[in-house]
Parts: sequence; C-alpha cells; structure tokens
Amino acid sequence: MFTGIDEVDWASLRHAYGNAEDVPGLLRGLASADPAERETALDGMYGAVHHQGDVYDSTLACIPFLFALVGSRAVEERGGVVELLVGIGQDGEDREGASDTCAMACTAVRARAGVFARLTGDPDPEVRRAAVGALVRFLDEPARVLGLVRERLTVERDDRVLLALTESLGVFARRHPGYAAEAVDLLTARSASSFGPALRLAALGQLAGCAPERLPADLVTTVVRLLRDRSERPTGRSREPDRPDTDTLVGHLRRLRPSDEEGSQLLRTLHSALDDRVSDRIALLVGQLNSPASTDRVNAVWMSPGLMREWRADYREPVALIGAQLAAPEDRLREAALAVLEDLFELAAPAADHLAALVDSRPDLWVRQWEHGAPTLGDPVKALARSGDPRAVPVLAEVLDGPVVPNDLGRVITHLGPAATPLAPALRRRLGEIPLDSPETYDRAAPLLAALAALADAESVPEMLRLLLGVPDGLRLREPVVESAVRALESFGAGSCAATPALRGLLDTGSAVAAAGALWSVEGDAAAVLPVLVRELTSGRRQGRRAAETLGRLGPAARTALPELTRMTGSGDMWERMAAACAVWRISGDPEPAVPVLRAAWAQNPHTRVPIAACVAALGSEGALLHDLLHTELTARRRHQAALGGYGSHDIHADEQLLRVCRGAVGEA
Repeated sequence: MFTGIDEVDWASLRHAYGNAEDVPGLLRGLASADPAERETALDGMYGAVHHQGDVYDSTLACIPFLFALVGSRAVEERGGVVELLVGIGQDGEDREGASDTCAMACTAVRARAGVFARLTGDPDPEVRRAAVGALVRFLDEPARVLGLVRERLTVERDDRVLLALTESLGVFARRHPGYAAEAVDLLTARSASSFGPALRLAALGQLAGCAPERLPADLVTTVVRLLRDRSERPTGRSREPDRPDTDTLVGHLRRLRPSDEEGSQLLRTLHSALDDRVSDRIALLVGQLNSPASTDRVNAVWMSPGLMREWRADYREPVALIGAQLAAPEDRLREAALAVLEDLFELAAPAADHLAALVDSRPDLWVRQWEHGAPTLGDPVKALARSGDPRAVPVLAEVLDGPVVPNDLGRVITHLGPAATPLAPALRRRLGEIPLDSPETYDRAAPLLAALAALADAESVPEMLRLLLGVPDGLRLREPVVESAVRALESFGAGSCAATPALRGLLDTGSAVAAAGALWSVEGDAAAVLPVLVRELTSGRRQGRRAAETLGRLGPAARTALPELTRMTGSGDMWERMAAACAVWRISGDPEPAVPVLRAAWAQNPHTRVPIAACVAALGSEGALLHDLLHTELTARRRHQAALGGYGSHDIHADEQLLRVCRGAVGEA
C-alpha cells in the first residue's frame, strides 16, 4: 500500500499547518488495527491535508496512497477514506474559481475512478455505500455507471447502501441528462408502495430534484405518512457501526449528529429539492411537528431555521408547534426548540405562551453560567424577550436585582419597546455601579446604554456623564465606551442638555463625529457641528461614512458640505458612496446625483437595503423616485440576505426590519 511513500519529499510539501513531514504517519495510521488510531489519523487528514475543503500539494501526493488504502481489504473502515477522496475530488469540481491544485486533485481522483466501480461490490457495506456516491461523481462512463447502479439495486440488502444507491440515481440524472430517463424510471419505481418508507422517502426526495413532474399530487400527505410509518419501525432503520470515543473533530462531529441522522438527511434532501415550494415545505414541517415520534419532531425543528431564514411566509403555525416542544420530556427536543426560537426574534411570538410557561416553571434557566466567561441570559428568557413579549419584563427585573447582570441583558431589552420602561431605574443603578477603570467596563456598560437609549430614559444622563468624564485614558476599549454613551445621549434629544459641555469637549477627539451628532440632536445648532463634520469627512480617518450620515440628518443646514459629499458619491468604498448619496439628496433636495448611486448599491449589496430604505423614508414624498425598489422588495418572496449564504442568527430580524421600513416609507399598513 505504501510503496514509494518514503521516496516522496514530504518536507518540501505543505498542508494547512506547514510542511507535510507528518503526512506519512497519518497515512499509515489509516491502516492501523487500532480503531482509535484510525480515527485520529482520519481527523489529522481532514485537519491538515484537506483542511476546511482546501487542497495542497501534499493532498495531491496523498491521492495514490489513499486509493491503495481503499483497494486493500486488509484495511478496516475504508468507507471513511473513500469519503475523504470524494471530498478532495469534489472540491475541485464544485468550487467556483477553484485553484489549479483543486482542479488537479479532481483530475487525479477521476483518473482512478474505476476503483470505485470495483468497490461497489466490496464485502464492507460502509465501503459500498461511500463508493456508490463516488462512482456517479467521478466515473465519466454514464452507461457503465447506470448499469452498475441498476445491478447493485437488484442484489444489495443493506438499507444504508440502498439509500445511497437511490440518492446516486438522482445525482446521476442531474449530471447526465441524456441518460436520465432510465434513472428517473428507477426512482419512480422505488417510490411505489412495494418498497419500505425510508427508500420511498429517498426516492421522492431525488425525484423532487430531478423530475418533479413525477411526484405524487398529494406529496406532503404521502411524505408525512411515510415518515410516521418509518418511525413506527425503528428496528428496520439502518444503523451506523459503533465507533471509538476519541477526542477528535471527527469524533466530536459524530457525537453532534442527530439521533436520527438518516431521517434528518431524508428530510433535508426533500426540503432542498422543493426549494421555493414554501407552502409545501411548511405543511411538511407541520406534519412532522405533529408526529408522535420525538425523533421526527426534532428533525423538523432543526429543519425549520433554514426555511425561515430564506423565505418570507406565514410561519405562525409551525412556530407555535415548535413552541409546544418546550413541554416535551426529552431534553434534546426542548433544547432544539429553544435554540431555534431564540433566533427567530419577533417571528417567535406564536410560541410566546410556551416560552412564558417554561420561564415561569424553570427559574434555574433564567441565567446561564459558563465554566469560562461571564454569565449570559438563559435561552428561554432571551427568546421570550426577543419576541417582544412583555411577560419577560418581571423576570428581567429579578435578574437585574441579582448578584451579577448578564452582559447580554441590555441588548435583549431593546426588543421589548415601551413595555420595558419599568426596568429603567434598575438599569440606571446598574450602570452607575460599573467601575470606570475595569477592563470589562465596555462589555458591561454598552448593553445597558443601548437599553436606556431604547427606552429614551433621559433620567440616566448623570450616569452617562459619569462614563464620559470618568473613564481614564488608556483603558481597554475606552473610545467605544465613550461613543456608546454619546449615542445614548443623542437618543434623548433636548433631554441631554446637561451633557452639552461634555459633548463639546469631545469635538476634537476620536469621538468627534458621534459627539457632533449628539450635539445636533440636543441643540440643533448647525454652526457648532458643521465644521467638525466637514473636517472629519475629509480627514482620512475612516470616519467619512459616519460623518456623511450625520450631515444628512442636518438637511439644508449642511449645504456648505455639498461639494465634499458630492465628491464622496464617487468613492471607491460602496458604503461611503451610499452614505454620501443619501446626504446629498437630503441636504440639497436634488435626487439626480443620488438616485443612480443608491440604485447601484441596493442591487450590489443587500446589506445596504435597510439604510437606503431608511433614507427614502426620511425623505418623505421626495423619496418616491425609489419607491419602486421598496415595492419590489415588499413583494419578493425571498429574504433580502438569502442570496449571500451563510445565514446568521440575525438575518430574520434584519429582514423583518427592512420590511417594516419599506412599508412605512411607501405608506403601507
């Protein structure tokens, strides 16, 4: 297997962590008789040689030895090595703009793809399962591939391999349209009642992706019934072989897998194929969330965020059913529901009764203690407050009176609106207790300042002045502390008049733009702030965007800044162009230089849409020239950040905010 391995100059090759001298040891470890050593070696291969999908020159050097390993029946657990080869070859095939090394890796795997054909008949079912997927991806002989898959379907008896064969038919049909008809016929046959529920579900998922016209008219009803049939026959499910409990990433990821990974994969495949058939996907989730089997409900809970983050729809029914899982006796189900609801923000409102019941019954979940780091709010309290439900207020009041205030409490309060007003005195008190010279001053103060600003609590001005005037120079994150206090003072308008001298004292500091904005809100004196903002606009200190945004708020009073702002509309930085265009329009009333810039930014980067919509709203009737963008957004089914991928927990909240701003700007209820 390792003939010639010592002749490779591994020290001259590279992987993710430097030279590749350790790679021969990893390759030999894959052939070890010790299961733990094999898993550690596989973990090392993913960690260094195929790190996060990257391919290196050492990866290319490994490919012949990896094929030798999978071809030797003396090596145990070769299925994982086949999957590693698939990953190495597939990254070069699937990545847009893949490097030359990735392309070479793909070519090298394809050149040896005949090995995968032989492995489809291997005695080890895990090898057969992995080899089937490799075969359809890398062997460029479609007639031969289809023949092999068809043959294996008639002789295979292992459920996991049969599922892989079914999946391979869908992949084959998409990769080879000219040969797809027979593959689709085979899938259609396997969706019939003569097959077991798991295989039928797998076939339906693949048909949804390659031949949706072959799906049954009552797809959702059929799928829900099959899922329940499958759950009622747990002994018929395929089970993965036992693995060693190693302290490796591979082992950690295995432990994180859902208890019913097969069911999760079947559901994920179907949802992915259904794509924009949102009503069907919601109905499918509802059916699963009503299932008697907790594993089906867990799978549905974890499937729901991807749908809700990508598509705009009425999710009240599935969200209420996710909330109902909070009363389930299974910890895994309750924790999954909490994790999802916490990230839904206002969309979690239909689950608020269930959240409130959990919060009331489990005070031990109000604050989460960590082995390292500061405590945070517990998930049930956070989810309830983020949903905007006022029942979170008394609980937050008790937490505020406790020995330690979680640093994220203030940020959460901002979602409660005026209902949180009774918390203002406690917030003021806690803000006043923060040491001015602590390395943790910013982490503790900024969230409380955000909460007091959201509540428009002008009575907290003395506590904010204490921060402005008392935080010593050289303190960690001193400037962000000051700017957080200044932004809070700005939100009070004339209520912050006592802070005017302190704000004026900041006009020659790094916080000049924030201080100028606050002074404008407090005094409305353009003469006091205009020179500062123009200076910062041209200073080159990366304050141009913020200065432009503040100048826009001044409106016609900032007319002398128009030459510089007009110049900035041609900036190489998209965010500066956008801010300058908004400011020029608001100051001059002339849309001509602004509209093309704003339209381009709206199309170029969806993240710009909230501030652009806010600018249009601030312009009132003058912003009608861009109302078409807002109307189009309001009719779009897909969330505005969905095309960017890599959904974050705040994507839903940002999208709902955009919709609110757009409705307000165009006068829709």
